[in-house]
Amino acid sequence: MPRENSFSDSEGRSLTPDLDEEVSGGISPTSPTYSIPQNQLLPEPSFNSAPKESTEASAPSMSSLRKKDRTGPSTASFPTATRPELGPRDRFRASVRKVMTMRRSTTLLLNNNVGAEPGVDPRRATADIQYGGIKQDCVIELVDYSSTNVSYGRMTNKELVNLLSDKNASARQTWAKVRWINIGGLSWDVVKAISLKYDIHPLALEDVFHTRSQTRSKVDYYNKHLFLRILCHELGDPNGEPKTVESAAYGSTLTDGPRSSSPLPFEDGEGYEMIEKGDKSTFGSSFGSRKSNLRHRGGRNKKEKDLEEGSLKRAPSLFSLTQNVNLLQQRREEEVSIAALKKGERVVVDVSPMHIFLFRDGTVISMHSNSDLTLTQPITRRLQQRDTMLRTSADPSLLVQSLLDLIVDKALEVIDEYHLKIKRFERQVLLRPEVSTVRNLHILSGDLILHKRTLEPIKTVVYGLRRYDLDRAAALVDQSLPANKDVKIVGFMSHKSKIYLADVYDHMEYILTSIEMFAGITENLINYTFNMTSYEMNEVMRRLTLATIVFLPLTLLTGYFGMNFKFMWSVENNSDVLFWEIAIPVMLVVIPMFLMPDLKRMLHYIEKRMVSQKAVKSYKRL
Repeated sequence: MPRENSFSDSEGRSLTPDLDEEVSGGISPTSPTYSIPQNQLLPEPSFNSAPKESTEASAPSMSSLRKKDRTGPSTASFPTATRPELGPRDRFRASVRKVMTMRRSTTLLLNNNVGAEPGVDPRRATADIQYGGIKQDCVIELVDYSSTNVSYGRMTNKELVNLLSDKNASARQTWAKVRWINIGGLSWDVVKAISLKYDIHPLALEDVFHTRSQTRSKVDYYNKHLFLRILCHELGDPNGEPKTVESAAYGSTLTDGPRSSSPLPFEDGEGYEMIEKGDKSTFGSSFGSRKSNLRHRGGRNKKEKDLEEGSLKRAPSLFSLTQNVNLLQQRREEEVSIAALKKGERVVVDVSPMHIFLFRDGTVISMHSNSDLTLTQPITRRLQQRDTMLRTSADPSLLVQSLLDLIVDKALEVIDEYHLKIKRFERQVLLRPEVSTVRNLHILSGDLILHKRTLEPIKTVVYGLRRYDLDRAAALVDQSLPANKDVKIVGFMSHKSKIYLADVYDHMEYILTSIEMFAGITENLINYTFNMTSYEMNEVMRRLTLATIVFLPLTLLTGYFGMNFKFMWSVENNSDVLFWEIAIPVMLVVIPMFLMPDLKRMLHYIEKRMVSQKAVKSYKRL
């Protein structure tokens, strides 16, 4: 029975196969032809000498691609995938399938992928439509090394795609124990070529493209590879704005390349008109005979009637897409406004994800948004030296540990910068508490809370790699199957890498405890500032109250003697001496009554002081 939303011929056979159905013969009609020109081949640089500027290839192998052909420029051509001849019915099926693919992709884009199938499968046409607009000129390093030798090369997007497309050219040499593909930048053509070559799991690819500020560092175990997503914290430009983590699938800051516009939904009948108005010799005869067959059959279902009338189901409206874009624009405007208000005495930290793939064959793939690869330069320099642990061990899991250690070291630099800032603010608060200092402390406290949320999962990842690596690898094997009962369980991390991961774990423990300590100091300084302000205000009010108490009897008497009665014996028959004779005794009685608590505290302080001095004198006599 044909599936829903499909077209059938007169015999009931479906003319629209599933999207993942391969073209007969295993050859894609649109398979490209690869040839590697001279200036696009992988060079043979040597760490003991300067790398060569140009190389040629004479055979499709890694060694030949790195050797220089003295006979002159040459190219390595590979077999061309010929496009098979398709009949009218097959062309009709291909066109309808393309229309339906674009419709489904449009629906997913309008709904922000809500309810879509999890994972990103680069073999499906929908992945090209949805992620094909993610483009960036990447810088790619390919390092093959062992304890005795090393080979290094840099290439562009096209060069890597051409290299991976040929099995012989991309094969490692026999001496190479570890291959490290370090990708700076994020581009769909590079990621697609890597995923097809090494069979990366679709869920891991989804995590690569859908990375947002709410994303946590994580580690996932798959049958063929280990996947890690670690958030890198680096000190940014003090005069700039911190970079945030957003999804590359929705045009984020991870890639600065141009974005293609989203496909627009079809109107009624547009998909059918595209076919009907095409080549009449190709589609006209087949479709005309199909219409006559439908008329002879008499009964027609709704899908056949819609096909004959040239109408397709209307795609979703652009209103939801416009609304989502407006909400995203408003959120970014608010973020920019808040970032502008926070400028000043702030630690600028750039947070970006690094994706690491560890394969069983010794291949390590790392992807980072930094296109100049400045973050991983220390690892590259260590691989250039023979006596380093990375070279002598030739352990791919130790390379993953080195990348994790590098990320943690960058986080330590951030923590040290926060320590300096807090010391400076503490000095300002102790000298003269001000509201501007409280503002800076408030911003600093908020940043520390956010960094704790992004840094704490790294500690969990490191602990999981040390403690549960073998258990999680065993969970991938179905022990209920008889064929897997004698399978030896081997984890992805070696024993030596786990030993060095303990040091990374200690550093993460220090970072997290430092963040908690800094957050506590920040809150204490804020509370101290407000307490000092309140204390100063209380002191001012106390002085005013004391002055009021002193002059209260005088004010009372002055009001009495200042009344304008016609006859006042105290005013007419006496001088001002009578005023003072009354005021002074009243002050001597009223003032001690109001100051009695302060007088008691003063006496208590004098008594304690005398007891303390007496104890000191007694100690000195002994």
